[in-house]
Amino acid sequence: MSLAAVLRFMVFSLAASWSAAAAHPFLCCDYNGGKVCAVSSDGVIQWEYAVKNPQDCWLLPNGNYLFAHVGGAMEVTLNKEVVWEYKTQPKSEVHGCQPLPGGNVLIIECGASRLIEVDRKGKIVKLIKLETDPVITTHNQYRGTRKTPEGHYLVCFKEEGKIVELDSAGKVIRKIAVPGDPHEVVALADGHLLITCGDGHKVIEMDAEEKIVWELDENDLPGNPLRLMAGCQRLPNGNTIMCNYLGHGHIGEQSQVIEVTPEKQVIWQFGDHARFTTINQLQLLDVPGDVTKGEIYR
Repeated sequence: MSLAAVLRFMVFSLAASWSAAAAHPFLCCDYNGGKVCAVSSDGVIQWEYAVKNPQDCWLLPNGNYLFAHVGGAMEVTLNKEVVWEYKTQPKSEVHGCQPLPGGNVLIIECGASRLIEVDRKGKIVKLIKLETDPVITTHNQYRGTRKTPEGHYLVCFKEEGKIVELDSAGKVIRKIAVPGDPHEVVALADGHLLITCGDGHKVIEMDAEEKIVWELDENDLPGNPLRLMAGCQRLPNGNTIMCNYLGHGHIGEQSQVIEVTPEKQVIWQFGDHARFTTINQLQLLDVPGDVTKGEIYR
């Protein structure tokens, strides 16, 4: 068999291990593909919006979509009408947002080094400055940031390799060192934290004492190594959904979204390299709950 034939066989065998049909309907960000999409359970793109480097996305209770992109954040209707928007400052970047009860939106700004809450009129109603190592470039300062139901803030300090928890006034409560460059932190109902570790090639779950009680390492899934681990979601049945960001030399090589059981068994994986480049965030649309109250994780 020629080398070309061998390579074709390898590509076919790898592609056969994932599916472009989704086990779940989901909303996702394609960072390098420059779009936010809603995908049906049979893999059909039902809604698509072009935007540069999207990083965070939510289906709101009113049926609109909220998402962050490198230049800010916006809320868009099914008819693609922009009904709310925040544009970041020059030389700053946005890589995370979260809808809050009452309609305000939490935004993390790299460059400006701050957390802000923005109201429906686009006014900043709360601002918390963040202390960041000054040698770190704007792009590498922060990623996924969440406000908890208790009113605290969990911030992924990407290049500094830590999660910082702040109280409602912005006072540092604790700093949690994590492997790699954290991209998302999710506060679970039992007080645990689910954390994706970016180029640390793993996903970890920590208890309230910061002890790792579950982890998925780079080579735990045969034939499906963890690359840059980005967005994640814990499901009511205990399974974990993860975005395996395939940039940095791995575009097109394997599945882009993986669902695993607590025992690390893959029960679903999604890959559609014809339409998606680097999926880095998602929200499953068949998990009930009000995202403004964090109910999809509880």
